[in-house]
Amino acid sequence: MASKGQKKANLLDHHSIKHILDESVSEVVTGRGYVEDVRLSNVRLLIGSVIIVIALFAQFYKKKFPENRDFLLACIALYPFDCLIIYTKEKNAILFTYPLAGSFTSTGLVVSSKLPRFSDMYTLTVESADPKSISANEPVHLTKSVTEWFTKDGVLVEGLFWKDVEALIAQYTKEPKKSK
Repeated sequence: MASKGQKKANLLDHHSIKHILDESVSEVVTGRGYVEDVRLSNVRLLIGSVIIVIALFAQFYKKKFPENRDFLLACIALYPFDCLIIYTKEKNAILFTYPLAGSFTSTGLVVSSKLPRFSDMYTLTVESADPKSISANEPVHLTKSVTEWFTKDGVLVEGLFWKDVEALIAQYTKEPKKSK
């Protein structure tokens, strides 16, 4: 049975497993001094709010359907912008960070993860938030079975997992830069 501080997942639910691992990754990265960059989330919230306001306006518009057709089409056309941001920028990202404080030779990080359905292989990727930057390193990946980090009761063995995540971040920050 998990005590108060332990993180427990339903081992039959891959979403539960991925959620706990992703939360732990965020804790490790922010614990190393990286500050979370929430600008993209804020832009998405702003676009979503604008879409909701326009939808409310369209719902209570003075004219009924045949007359307000163009206005409704414009409202519907705005929705894909939010989806486009998710598709092009976020992908599988769980965390965007700013560069380390006081660092002039690094970019922020994008940490992403994958846990395919019906698979126990969790892939964690650390890459530059600005891959075109001269100070950007090559992305690094870690792929391991989640069975190495969970007990049979579904409790996350945080020490082992944190050690793997910290090693991955260290590998990213120490990796030599590509010559162009």
